[in-house]
Amino acid sequence: MIKKGSRQKVREKKHLRIRSRVSGTAERPRLAVFRSNSHIYAQIIDDEAGRTLASASTLDKELRGSLTQTDNIEAAEKVGSEIAKRAADKGIKTVVFDRGGYIYHGKVQALADAARKAGLEF
Repeated sequence: MIKKGSRQKVREKKHLRIRSRVSGTAERPRLAVFRSNSHIYAQIIDDEAGRTLASASTLDKELRGSLTQTDNIEAAEKVGSEIAKRAADKGIKTVVFDRGGYIYHGKVQALADAARKAGLEF
């Protein structure tokens, strides 16, 4: 009998495969995306030092006031432009994109496109 695994386990396996190839350095950190049912989060991480250099999410006070919903494409676009702005403040111009095992579609794609439009290169 074929057993269907949970979507979370499938995503975690995909993420491990991605992480085996994608790693952030001080010169080119990793832009990691996490999406829950109600929020979206983005972090810029230097994996060599094990430090988060910048982060943005729909839980931030600056973003929460301007959003009507925190789980739609509009919210993902605002998080993407905010993470790009915070990266520029730290002097980060290029990153490696880590989609976190999610399909590059919808909210994840909107976040990436908004970050590119705001000046991040990947």
